[in-house]
Amino acid sequence: MKTVLLLMAAFLIFASSVFAQSSSAAPSSTATSSTTSSTKKSAIFRPTKDQITQVQKILKDKKLYTLEATGKYDDGTRNGIKSFQKDNGLKETGTLNRATLEKFGVELTDAQKAIPVSPNSFASSDDKTAKAKSSPKTASTKSSSNTTIFRATSDQVKSAQKVLKDKSMYGGDQSGKLDDATRDGLKKYQEANGLKVTGTLNQATLEKMGIELTDKQKGGTNSSATTTQK
Repeated sequence: MKTVLLLMAAFLIFASSVFAQSSSAAPSSTATSSTTSSTKKSAIFRPTKDQITQVQKILKDKKLYTLEATGKYDDGTRNGIKSFQKDNGLKETGTLNRATLEKFGVELTDAQKAIPVSPNSFASSDDKTAKAKSSPKTASTKSSSNTTIFRATSDQVKSAQKVLKDKSMYGGDQSGKLDDATRDGLKKYQEANGLKVTGTLNQATLEKMGIELTDKQKGGTNSSATTTQK
């Protein structure tokens, strides 16, 4: 009889030990699952070096960045991105989130496509109201924003490229596009002729080169207007 009782007691102790171990293991499994799920949800969007390089080139074309396209974030790049975001209804973070890259037209990687666009990437009406209050527009500001931008035509760019080639300030083709080599040539020409060194084909530079202006160009802008060439 004593032997039976001892066996029953041993069995009960063993069963209690097994139950306690299984109970403690269950929360651990749940915690692991919760941690994994949380990690997936908090994936951080990071631009690649190639994407930053592409953005820097676009910012240079838009006159929002003046340094070399290195693929590295610097203060000039962040400031240029902020200006671009401001002009495109995005929150001015100075960083390349998904919404900003898509607005630039830069291709996303497969991993980036899996991360949804954050609603916080866009400028809210509260942001716009706050800016309007902190920097109210004056009549002169409104007038300035409506000023016509001086734009050189493709034919004018070709003519300018020919002038620069004749003066050994440009070695490319007469493509009609205002590329980096053409801009460098224009800077040399402007410096040599006492003009403001902008690297763009504004009215003063065209007139100095003896290139005919269009009727529209004659009608509206002053000689210091900046050229925007697409």
